[in-house]
Amino acid sequence: MVAAPIGPDGPVGAVFCQRADTADFLERILTMTKGPMIVLSSNRVWLSWLAVVGLLLCGRVSAGAQQFSADLVITRGDGAAAVPAGKLRVSNGTVRIETPELADGFFLVDGARPAAYFVRPVARVFMDARQSSPLTRIFVQVDPDDPCRRWQAMARLAGAEDQGDWRCERAGEGAVDGHHTTAYRAVSGAGHEIFGWIDMARKFPLRIKTEDGATVTAENIRDEPQPAQLFEVPQGFRKFDPETLVQRIKQSDVWVAGEKDLDRTHR
Repeated sequence: MVAAPIGPDGPVGAVFCQRADTADFLERILTMTKGPMIVLSSNRVWLSWLAVVGLLLCGRVSAGAQQFSADLVITRGDGAAAVPAGKLRVSNGTVRIETPELADGFFLVDGARPAAYFVRPVARVFMDARQSSPLTRIFVQVDPDDPCRRWQAMARLAGAEDQGDWRCERAGEGAVDGHHTTAYRAVSGAGHEIFGWIDMARKFPLRIKTEDGATVTAENIRDEPQPAQLFEVPQGFRKFDPETLVQRIKQSDVWVAGEKDLDRTHR
């Protein structure tokens, strides 16, 4: 189950991170705890420093707890016009991806765990995403100094190629949809190459180019709060395991009879 994001947007974080008058707020608390007495001016000094530290800490938390949405578009290597590739939402490291190819559901990706699911609301089921979409292996929050580590983990989670470690090297800088990015050349363990443009502030790739020339780009990026329920597998949904279903079919009389017929055909 993908948990809802927890961070400074919650009720506790909001109390400290959304107050501009942090020093006065802390001073009133100190006054109330000590009774009806005057707080000395010396207290104002350390309270002011505490306020600065608190604001800095809140700023660091907010930077790490990114919430934004974007449209994904793909441009093929043959020079054709860009076409929609889906929609992207990010909240505190969890990613929701919706694609036109699989319009009956959506992907939930948590690169830190790591985990990647495909959820089908109508059927009330979810399943491991595996290799159903390459987007779930690439569009995840990464370490801006070493994106390959997360990309490799997601590839292994999907059961994709695993013939050694990925390696990344910086390949310059650029702008994507008006946002400053650092470009990386990434080579998988199997020798396949991609280029990724990483937004250093969001710790997220905004553009990926594959070795066949196709490019997927996040456009119309909107920094905005994301509803927590969009990043959860709804309660009551059951997990569907295709492999278990295949094994059950193989153990059924229909499968055994089919194998016998196949053997007689080849004799």
